[in-house]
Amino acid sequence: MDEPGRDLIVVVGPTASGKSDLSIHLARRFSGEIVGVDSAQVYSGLDAATGKPHLQARDEIRHHLIDVAEPGRDFSAGDFARLAESAIGEIRRAGKRPILVGGTGLYLRALLRGLTDLPVRDAGLRSALRRWSSGRDERSLHRLLESLDPPAAAAIPPRDTQRIVRALEVFFVTGARFSALIASPPSPSDRFSSIKIGLTAPRDVLAGRIERRAESFFASGLVDEVRRLLAMGVPASANCFKALGYREVLAHLQGGIDLPGTVALVKRNTRRYAKRQMTWFRREPGVLWFEFREHPEERFADIEKAIAVRMDAPGESLDGHR
Repeated sequence: MDEPGRDLIVVVGPTASGKSDLSIHLARRFSGEIVGVDSAQVYSGLDAATGKPHLQARDEIRHHLIDVAEPGRDFSAGDFARLAESAIGEIRRAGKRPILVGGTGLYLRALLRGLTDLPVRDAGLRSALRRWSSGRDERSLHRLLESLDPPAAAAIPPRDTQRIVRALEVFFVTGARFSALIASPPSPSDRFSSIKIGLTAPRDVLAGRIERRAESFFASGLVDEVRRLLAMGVPASANCFKALGYREVLAHLQGGIDLPGTVALVKRNTRRYAKRQMTWFRREPGVLWFEFREHPEERFADIEKAIAVRMDAPGESLDGHR
């Protein structure tokens, strides 16, 4: 583990909780640069519904791991961990403090704890699984996964064929559940010393912020952005279209529900995603949680103070601070 004086600052929490604004505030206060921990923000061309920081903020404070992958490319947690570790080293060499911010829990775990070695992709097995499902209905692979690895099936949407096939592949090659393997990182403790801050809010407050956020996606041209990506040749099966907002709009353009129904679906799915994020991050050890009532910035001074205390007394625990 790193020496305490070289702590990372890590900002986690559900979508729409104000993590980006907090990270910019902390970067100004603690001379930091920001590392995004977001599985959608890594893709260039995905802008309307990914919550990327405004260009003005990125001009003021350097941001890493935003727009690092072409939208047609599959980008994994392992890819993230390698690039993030490199970015952390670069930030430190510049005399700055790394500030990690985002809501993709698996990416954060991959960086802090490492990833269990999984088998390489087996093209023959993958083809066999797809052939088996071709004569059945579209949810047959998902039902098979439910029978073999219920936790993985619960975490992977029925239409996400790529991840379903990967989970089945891992099971058939190793005999172990994919969900159990990714839940057991190789390192029992974090590889980096960090100060972890969590932002949350009462359910009604967060639901209102999520609703306004989802509406802003469409006002920012989400539908046209998806059309543009498809016109560029990005396949509908691309990993980038698994992102919230994008998968619903893609289904809309492919003849699914109408636009008002799509907007409502994005709102509902985002609320569900926020709940899953909280379940994940509540299990993350050492997070200092701060609840806000209406505006996240009302807690920024308290958060800044807690971090300063932790930096001054790195041996002391602030768990339970509110």
